[in-house]
Formats: sequence, structure tokens, C-alpha cells
Amino acid sequence: MKSKFISLLAIILGLIIITFPIMGIIGVADLIGLSVLLISIYMLVVGVAIMDYNRNGAILDMVLGVILLFLSILLIFNPATLGFLAQITLYLAGIMLILVGLVSLINNRQSRFGFYIGIAGIVLGLLYIVIGTYVSDPVILGILIGTWLVISGVLKLMDS
Repeated sequence: MKSKFISLLAIILGLIIITFPIMGIIGVADLIGLSVLLISIYMLVVGVAIMDYNRNGAILDMVLGVILLFLSILLIFNPATLGFLAQITLYLAGIMLILVGLVSLINNRQSRFGFYIGIAGIVLGLLYIVIGTYVSDPVILGILIGTWLVISGVLKLMDS
């Protein structure tokens, strides 16, 4: 039952990402900016609180808090910053998809289609890096991730 639920969830999420790959970019930038803002406030408060007994740690916390505060303001008021950060993390996302594929390949050896789920992750991760290098369109990259989710969900559903 749990496996079927996870399979259906992967298919549904994959279809949502394929259908609306650009749906939340501005909302995501604001949400990430708010999260980073809260972290920066926390770091600044911790830096001030520990100043008496850990001066080096406090300075480090406060410097990190100021950097995160600057980043959060950029993310909230300039959604294009998320695009810049996305380009930097593009390779990281492709590498993570490859690693997820390798882990799926290793962890699903006993299932009938586990091998293919892993191979799909590796191939789509490589495609993510190659296409992301030459095409800066997040729609195509979102479709690649959605495709992997749908393939994984369908193969897991066929396996149960």
C-alpha cells in the first residue's frame, strides 16, 4: 500500500512539474528569501547573545547573518537573483539527480524495475547538466525532473 501511494505521488508530482514547470518561480524566490531572512535574523540574534563568552563565534555568526540578510533582501526584491543562483546550482542539481539515480540503482536491486529507475536518474541527470549548460530555460529543466518522477512512479507501480 505504501509503495503504491509513493508511486502515485511521484506520478502526480511529476505531472504537475511537467504541466507547470515555471509555476512557482517568483513565489519560490519570495519564499526562499523569507526563509533566508528568518535565518539571518536568528544568526544576528545568536551572535549578539554569545558575544560575552564566545567573541570569535559571535563575530562569525554576525558576519554570516549580515551576508544572509543581504541575500534575503536580494531574493525578495529581485526575483532575477534566484535565476542567477539557479545557474550556479544547475550543475549541483544535475549531480544530485545522478546521485539519486545511483542510489536507486543500488537500493532497488531486488525490485524488477529498480535498475531502470536508477538508469533513468543517471541519464536524466546527465541530460540536465548538458541541456542546462546550453539552454537556460527552466521549463525544459523542470520537464526533465518531472519526467524522472513519472518514470519512477510508473515503474514502481508496475513493480508492486
